[in-house]
Amino acid sequence: MNGNIHSIETLGTVDGPGIRYVIFTQGCLLRCQFCHNADTWEIGTGKEMAVSDIMDDLMSYLPFIQSSGGGITVSGGEPLLQIPFLIELFKECKKKGIHTTIDSSGGCFSHSKLFIEQLEELLQYTDLVLLDLKHINRKKHIQLTGMANDHILEFATFLSDHQVPIWVRHVLVPTVTDDPEDLEKLGEFIGTLKNVQKIEILPYHKLGVYKWEALGHEYQLNSVEPPSEEKVEFAYKLITAHWKAPLEH
Repeated sequence: MNGNIHSIETLGTVDGPGIRYVIFTQGCLLRCQFCHNADTWEIGTGKEMAVSDIMDDLMSYLPFIQSSGGGITVSGGEPLLQIPFLIELFKECKKKGIHTTIDSSGGCFSHSKLFIEQLEELLQYTDLVLLDLKHINRKKHIQLTGMANDHILEFATFLSDHQVPIWVRHVLVPTVTDDPEDLEKLGEFIGTLKNVQKIEILPYHKLGVYKWEALGHEYQLNSVEPPSEEKVEFAYKLITAHWKAPLEH
């Protein structure tokens, strides 16, 4: 089983607990204005890599990863565009006792019978989902990503119903995703979910602008600057207002 892979980060520290072996898959349906991985959008390209090759490479880093309480994270792009590949990869990881995480925007979630069957099988081998909730407002979500958010919110509820642990992530973009009313509504929605272990505000940055320019895309947020620490703290307060944090053991 092969996957279409954009790149691999062998010792990641920001995509789940501990030190992570992070695989960035190729292909995404969303076109987020702030995306720092615009070169992962095109579906069906990237480097084809076999599960066995990935596992061989991963094993050389395993002592560092597992001693830190880390594991493997599959990001993107959108990993759920390649569920059969993820199933085989995570099955092999579980044989080695490796913690498994998916970083997803939920942009390809579907209620089709085949998709749900494959997703439910994958979730049997998934320890954590990092769920990127871009915007709670439907119209603003379309403007920001090119796609409505109905199915993404349904995906969040699906994960809650299946008791899959998630970390909710929200990119705070000044003038775009920081409206207090929207943040309050996002917090209310998060409060309906029963599986949220952690909530993260990711401050907007411009580190991926050069990729847009290299690809010949127009970057529409050039005039937007990263948010202040105060704005990040304020946003965190709003979106966690209805969240009951899990008790520390």
